[in-house]
Amino acid sequence: MNKLMIAAAVLAIAAMPAHAAPADDLARVIDDHWAWYLANNPETATALGERRYDAKINDLSLAAADRIAGEAQAFADRLRAIPDTGLTAAERVNKAILLRTLTETVEGNRFGERQILFTTYYGWHQGFAGLADNLPFRTRADFESYLTRLAQYPAQNAEALKITRAAVAGGYVQPCDVLDGFVKTIDGVIAADPEQSRFYTPFKGAAPGGVSAADWTAMKARARRLITDVLNPEYAKFSAYFRADYLPKCRRTVGASAMPGGADWYAYRVRAETTTDLTPDAIHQIGLSEVARIRDEMDVLAKSAGFASRAAFIAELRTNPRYYASTPEQLLQVAALEAKRHDGLLPKYFGRLPRLPYGIKPIPAETAEGTTTAYYGPGSPPAGLAGTFYVNTSKLPQRPLWELPALTAHEAVPGHHLQIALQQELDLPNFRKYAVGFTAFVEGWALYTEHLGIEMGLYDTPEKNMGRLSYEMWRACRLVVDTGIHAKGWTKAQAVAFMKENTALTDANIDAEVNRYISWPGQALGYKLGELRIRALREKAEKALGAKFDLRGFHDAVLGQGPVPLDVLDAQVDAWIAGQRP
Repeated sequence: MNKLMIAAAVLAIAAMPAHAAPADDLARVIDDHWAWYLANNPETATALGERRYDAKINDLSLAAADRIAGEAQAFADRLRAIPDTGLTAAERVNKAILLRTLTETVEGNRFGERQILFTTYYGWHQGFAGLADNLPFRTRADFESYLTRLAQYPAQNAEALKITRAAVAGGYVQPCDVLDGFVKTIDGVIAADPEQSRFYTPFKGAAPGGVSAADWTAMKARARRLITDVLNPEYAKFSAYFRADYLPKCRRTVGASAMPGGADWYAYRVRAETTTDLTPDAIHQIGLSEVARIRDEMDVLAKSAGFASRAAFIAELRTNPRYYASTPEQLLQVAALEAKRHDGLLPKYFGRLPRLPYGIKPIPAETAEGTTTAYYGPGSPPAGLAGTFYVNTSKLPQRPLWELPALTAHEAVPGHHLQIALQQELDLPNFRKYAVGFTAFVEGWALYTEHLGIEMGLYDTPEKNMGRLSYEMWRACRLVVDTGIHAKGWTKAQAVAFMKENTALTDANIDAEVNRYISWPGQALGYKLGELRIRALREKAEKALGAKFDLRGFHDAVLGQGPVPLDVLDAQVDAWIAGQRP
């Protein structure tokens, strides 16, 4: 779909017959929007089986961002022109969710902070290095399109560096306090031996069907040349710029409010990530209340485990070598066994389970030391890609085994993999199956499942239970620390001290997490606020239904519409409760 086709689709309302039914109008907008979304996200399109854009990579330019925001506004105008009268309840939800995502796109594009293209958690350079993780590799065309995309990186990198230079000039720059070690995420992609490059991974297997040995040899040679002659120099270019020009101009403050328009941008980020109208002050107080509650639970657990205090138990957990793996392979083996244990428990707690499996991989070495302890990568049924539970195998003395039950529940099952894989199978419009992921719902659900692990019997030792409480405390501390940094003038040292005082997290994890909150304002707020809402809705359902309450049914109801804003989830659960009553 070229620009003229996109514009025609966006403005198609002008050609609609005046008598069109609201449901027909809505369906047309949803279809037009999905075609537009795929055209603007060519890499995602390939992963979802739409092959028209296989020769393209994502456009990072500000001109593209402006165009997308303008077209999103046109879609939003079309939606607002459709009356709710005549729409079913499900159609009204589709309309509201699409309108919300479009208006957030428009609003976010108004801030200069849009020019900040990397955090300690992600960046264009790492996104491109992981390109192969999200693409199918089954045919000659798959490999050819991949090579075509690799060759386009110089243009993308040049555009990203151009934007970053403008961002620095305008005062939109990451703080110095979070950038220690960031250069490794760039240099670590550069491989002297091209066959050891992440970019070469798809070529380490057998040739796809129908490709001769000679052609396969030629394709692999082309990949090696691209890595050596094109990609490595581009990563070296970013590294040189980062060292010589970016680092000397990094920001000495850590709060978003110190940047131009930063307070308003942070307020926007809070609304978008929490899907609530809570102020930073209100969230800060919720966090302090949760910290106090969880600390009391930790005190009780420590004493029951025979320790004089919570601090004494945590000191033991942080320093005793028996709680830590001695090799990356051992950590992955323990994580894999834990994951299979969770798999076997799922049918007792969920009526509907996804078909898509998931695997376990280590986090890429060049990012591992500076990132979180684990994360999840969604799969794609159309592309034949499983989900992935990524485990951090760096700094092994900082990766305790007693965290694994809660960690696996969150990142794999019943957390992210279960929720996202089910989302991809639901009978919903494509934009809700593949393009919507409200943080408060997605991360709130994953944190809720950590608590569900109590009922599942995951925490069968005091150490594992303290790990679970530490993880809950970690997310409660986020409410305090994120708002403290970005709305209350906290320093990084204050944030680190608060985390160390209240959680059992190791020093490496605390430093990586605080850097994440500083460089990615607001994102960390959705976890605890979403979990609190889901737990409150469960309590409401249990009270309303009494003996008729069905836990599997409740979970299926929460997950049955995919990610939604928290107010929509409220209505969703209320409707389920009403349907359970005689």
